Amino acid sequence: MRHTWTIVGLLAGLCLIGANTTRLIPAATEAGRFGWMLYLIASPIALAGLVWIGWPWTAMGCVIYGTVGLALDLATVTSILGGQGETGALFLFSVMSGIVNSLLILFGGRAFLHSFQVTALPGSRPPSPPSPSSSARS
Repeated sequence: MRHTWTIVGLLAGLCLIGANTTRLIPAATEAGRFGWMLYLIASPIALAGLVWIGWPWTAMGCVIYGTVGLALDLATVTSILGGQGETGALFLFSVMSGIVNSLLILFGGRAFLHSFQVTALPGSRPPSPPSPSSSARS
């Protein structure tokens, strides 16, 4: 798959951002915090492993993950700028995550589209027809 290293690097970046973000997100319960940790840390690790294996459909999974992440980042930034939250580290991490998610959408989409282009080796030539003077003709 094309862009494997780029996609894995972007997913690793999202893991690092997610690890720092989970400390900043106010969760009502421990189950809520655990759910965010699964989404922000475990999901990119699982996707990176599947991309590393080379399954082409995981590139589309990265696009979907990046799209949902970008939507969450935009919602977070909008609520912070709307005055419903304090600006600071969460705003910075949301902006960084939004940029990385946008790049993940871009490179994941390109990798998915390139996975449909067959780069097969050229086939062998068909056998030559028998010569007119050969004994194989009846």
